[in-house]
Amino acid sequence: MLLGARRPADPGTGRWAPRLPLPGPRRRLRAWRRTRPFWGGLLLVSGGIELLLVPLSPLTVLVSLGLGGIAAIGIGAALVVAGLFLWFLPQARAYVSIHALLLSVLSFVATNLGGFLVGMLLGIAGSALAFGWTPLPEKEEAEADSAEGDAAAAAGAGPGSVPGPGGAGSRATAVALPLALLVALASGAPPARADAAAQGPPRAARTPPTVTTSLFAPQGFALAGVTELDTIDGPRRVLVLRMAAASLYDYRLRTRDGGDEYGLSARSLTLRGDVTLYLTRFSGCIEGLLCVTFSPEGLPAPPVIPPFVFMTRVTAEQALVTSDVIVTDGLRLDAS
Repeated sequence: MLLGARRPADPGTGRWAPRLPLPGPRRRLRAWRRTRPFWGGLLLVSGGIELLLVPLSPLTVLVSLGLGGIAAIGIGAALVVAGLFLWFLPQARAYVSIHALLLSVLSFVATNLGGFLVGMLLGIAGSALAFGWTPLPEKEEAEADSAEGDAAAAAGAGPGSVPGPGGAGSRATAVALPLALLVALASGAPPARADAAAQGPPRAARTPPTVTTSLFAPQGFALAGVTELDTIDGPRRVLVLRMAAASLYDYRLRTRDGGDEYGLSARSLTLRGDVTLYLTRFSGCIEGLLCVTFSPEGLPAPPVIPPFVFMTRVTAEQALVTSDVIVTDGLRLDAS
């Protein structure tokens, strides 16, 4: 290729577009692919499949289905699931890619040399691509969608035609697929109320109070995500935790708005029925061992939290809490 020659950014929008079949589905697939770490997920799925196939292959002389084969099946299945999470829940890419990287490295010693190095290297490369992936800014994404729609319309209309607007179908697909996966994963979680979803959460305080508790234990599967909450100073990004119920022990709440300080304390606090926590910061020790800090801009919380997971020494900045029933033991109001 000569230096300075113009090369299309994507074959689907260049001169080959009129010759390729299914222009509409290909355009929607490109739009969906560009809103998530697609290639990182593809490498993880490929590495997981390779790890699965090695112990199940007929090479009985080289590979035996012992402890290494069982570990290969488990790690391979986990890498495939991690790749699917990257495709359908890209907001959890940091959490998923770190765990996938650890599993990929572990496969070298726990399985048949990481699927003879192939599965391990695919997993490491996919994890690195997913961790380094960042979404396009909204302005650039809108320009890319507009350019794709114009190119596809011009290719299909023929000479003399005016390109029409495009991109609506691709955006709908990119939004519908993650929502469909969330619904499937949340089959055991309480459904959101239609009226609450329509009205949205109430306005939160300007400065979130600080909450500390010695033990935080959700009951039922908890779903996590990131959203914007309306405050008097404008929208604020918050972590969202939804669960059926939650128990908190040695509960303490303190305001920090710069004026008179107020606080609540209780020996125990139980939230039941459609519990939703809106937090600007959330830190604690998972199972009392691994201490982490979650925030909307930093490490995102896992999208699905099993009911047996608990956290100790929790400190959170609580923007808002909604619950059908609140039961307390030893409630006390403090003011200073």
